[in-house]
Amino acid sequence: MEFQKISSPSLRELFVEQLEHMILSGKLAVGEKLPPERQLAEAMQVSRSVVNGGISDLEKKGFLVVKPRSGTYVADYRRNGTADTLLAIMNYNGGRLRSEEIRSILEVRIALDTLAAQLCAIHITEEEIEILGNIIEQLKHASSIKDAVAAAYEFQHEFAIFSGNTLIPLIFCSFKSAITSLWERFCVLYGIPALYENNHKLFTYIRNRDAQGAASWIQESVMNSIEGNRKIYYE
Repeated sequence: MEFQKISSPSLRELFVEQLEHMILSGKLAVGEKLPPERQLAEAMQVSRSVVNGGISDLEKKGFLVVKPRSGTYVADYRRNGTADTLLAIMNYNGGRLRSEEIRSILEVRIALDTLAAQLCAIHITEEEIEILGNIIEQLKHASSIKDAVAAAYEFQHEFAIFSGNTLIPLIFCSFKSAITSLWERFCVLYGIPALYENNHKLFTYIRNRDAQGAASWIQESVMNSIEGNRKIYYE
């Protein structure tokens, strides 16, 4: 058995985490101006380089905006955020998303998966169909939720690659943590066979090069997770 090195968060990471929590909890309101870096460093007992680097990280995540000759302000992260913002929200909620965030992810999935599946159904080769079929078999025989979710992600990422659109797999990767978290919850609620059923049916449409059937099934199955008989969250 191989053990991994245990490492503690750096002061910069702890600084970022504390400010993220203050912003997400509402203790720091959108538009609020932060104290100067020196004052922050003294209050939090860290170096100015830690504060400066942390502010830079938070700006990239969409939580802060630095205005030259004015100061640093709390940004509207829902307008300025990235996939990193989404992960920060998940971590703040203990790895759980709120219902509106889950709905938003699933609605985006409908759009992305539909485009990927339609293109895949048109361009896929016999060799690529065989690759997808093998992954679906792995999902069918998965012995744990972790293995099932890994196979489901691999299947959907592969057919995104086979679509021929170079951006879709990259976008899909950026949502990996959020998507796999939702699939894990789906499996807890409805079991691995339900996850297999959803993906196998989509594979069948792709294998038959039925672009419209694939699009319709994606719409139906994902909407079932939003407001149908296999909802993964409750209002």
